[in-house]
Amino acid sequence: MVNLFNPRNIQGNIKGETTLKYKRILLKISGEALLGEQQFGIDQTPVAMIANEIKKVTQNGAQVAVVVGGGNIFRGMRNSAKLGMDQASGDYVGMLATVMNAIALQSALTQIGVQCRVQSAIAMNQIAEPYIRHRAIRHLEKGRVVIFAAGTGNPFFTTDTAAALRASEINAEAMLMAKNGVDGVYTDDPNTNPDAKKLENINYDDIIKNGLKVMDTSACALCKQNNIPIVVFDFKKEDGIKNILNGEKLGTYIN
Repeated sequence: MVNLFNPRNIQGNIKGETTLKYKRILLKISGEALLGEQQFGIDQTPVAMIANEIKKVTQNGAQVAVVVGGGNIFRGMRNSAKLGMDQASGDYVGMLATVMNAIALQSALTQIGVQCRVQSAIAMNQIAEPYIRHRAIRHLEKGRVVIFAAGTGNPFFTTDTAAALRASEINAEAMLMAKNGVDGVYTDDPNTNPDAKKLENINYDDIIKNGLKVMDTSACALCKQNNIPIVVFDFKKEDGIKNILNGEKLGTYIN
């Protein structure tokens, strides 16, 4: 018997029945992914590429929410110490950086005909909607991409945790973590250790127990609590998101 009060049953389809493995996803993009060939700021090339990859899956009926990091502009803990700020102040500056990235991605999506809304956890009504869970879900049901900006709205929480939180709140069927130049989870950093082995399938506890630096332990614990599978993949791989949603093995699957 179907439990009509289970929030995961409210998702539905926006374009009829589809064969997608996941119909509603939360896509987590690191701020560094937007750097491109630059040392700082936003490069239009990766932004346009990400927008096009998102468009492909929305055309197939997927509902896509996005959380973008802000590391290409400001990192709270790292930069606040350099500037003599306390961590809370630095984290707020980092949240503003995620808003800038969200607006840049929104512009890229709009230019290619994808309806998009930015919702901010910090009130800034002139440029973004306030985060309202049911409004976000309604946008997704109407086929709009929703970009969640400003993290959780609180200091001391990373955008990984914000992504896991929003994925839980919107009843996402999976969280896709787009990494910059890394095609999954490895036993060690593959850029410095040639003997590092790629892990095809792992569980949530493996990340915490083995100290794998793929995401924050709090974010991992939240996904485990809400039974949200995580797929870690290289965002530079063409059709990566589309292939994952079509059920192809790509990157590392965490469940």
